[in-house]
Amino acid sequence: MIEEILKYNREFVEREGYRQFETSKYPDKKIAIVTCMDTRLTHLLPAALGIKNGDVKMIKNAGGTITNPFDSTVRSLLVAIYELGVNEIMVIGHTGCGVQGMNAGEMLHLMRQRGIDEEHISLMRHCGIDLDNWLHGFDETDAAVLETVDLIANHPLVPKDIRVAGYIIDSTTGELRPL
Repeated sequence: MIEEILKYNREFVEREGYRQFETSKYPDKKIAIVTCMDTRLTHLLPAALGIKNGDVKMIKNAGGTITNPFDSTVRSLLVAIYELGVNEIMVIGHTGCGVQGMNAGEMLHLMRQRGIDEEHISLMRHCGIDLDNWLHGFDETDAAVLETVDLIANHPLVPKDIRVAGYIIDSTTGELRPL
């Protein structure tokens, strides 16, 4: 599959398909969006919000949430605020999120099935990584989004003039519901 993608990429560049996407690194709408990496949102979310390439900074991860105040999502938001002029942040969860109800025990089981040695799992735990907590999903999407909104809004390095709001997008219709 990667070879097919690389072939397409060569053809894309040759026909100058990139021209329609040319923009600067600064988001035109001065908004950052934290959302889930779910494949249903790839085109749906921008279409449902009327955003195009160059409008926003889009930060995606599993669940669209922040689990640690010093993780890479927070770092990305700080770069967006201080280096790229972002002054509003939307945290957008979605219906039917796979991280809701994700079970750490099941994930560890799947790791072992895929050949991850028990010694590596034990080493992570010995180094202080709480795998059961780190790999656990969330119980309720609304609550997870609101926790992330609170973490960002009250983060000691996020200026108080930054607007932070949470939403749930319907993974089928694209309807956005404020929290």
